[in-house]
Amino acid sequence: MHHGIHIEHLSKRYGQGDTAVLALKDVNMHVAPGEVVGLIGPSGSGKSTLLKCLGAVIDPTSGRMTLGEETIFNDGRWQVRDLRALRRDKIGFVFQAPYLIPFLNVIDNVALLPMLAGMPDAPARAQALELLTALDVQHRAQAMPSQLSGGEQQRVAIARGLVNRPPVILADEPTAPLDSERALAVVRILNAMAQQYQTAIIVVTHDEKIIPTFKRIYHIRDGVTHEEAGEGRSFE
Repeated sequence: MHHGIHIEHLSKRYGQGDTAVLALKDVNMHVAPGEVVGLIGPSGSGKSTLLKCLGAVIDPTSGRMTLGEETIFNDGRWQVRDLRALRRDKIGFVFQAPYLIPFLNVIDNVALLPMLAGMPDAPARAQALELLTALDVQHRAQAMPSQLSGGEQQRVAIARGLVNRPPVILADEPTAPLDSERALAVVRILNAMAQQYQTAIIVVTHDEKIIPTFKRIYHIRDGVTHEEAGEGRSFE
């Protein structure tokens, strides 16, 4: 059994017949629980298509995707009934711009997802606070997003990505706007959280500041992935 996320021979075709375009030709990836891997590719490489397939935002054409012990996509179709619940409960998203809800305070921004999943308010807020504490931003729990610094907003966004304890996190350019020190701090946090919650984390990036920290890297070129060993440099 593969835990974490396992992707085999994934392809994505846009259009039909002569006008068909293969955005993904043959994508193979495996990310274990507790592991943080980099996904690197130029624009037009299929990187954003892959991210959308991984996030169950668009449908792949063929191949197989397994999350934990559950096959979620196979034989050209999703194997799960409720894709919304899959996105909410199984896949955490951390984006470059932290899309925090401006009229909710920090703790409610994080507690919103477990609440939407049916958890009562008090335990949802307790779970949110636990993650805010792990990310050292608990003292801002009652603040509004507009009162936070950029680094604080990013940490709140990471807390929100992790709060439902998803087995997989997709982080899209999470360090792009940050200076070196803060970028490495985000990598340190993602690695600590991957370990603590046994999450498989995929970081899509072309940030030269953080690429040396990955132990494994997938390059995507023309819709095909190539795995290579990273430097695994310390980020302390």
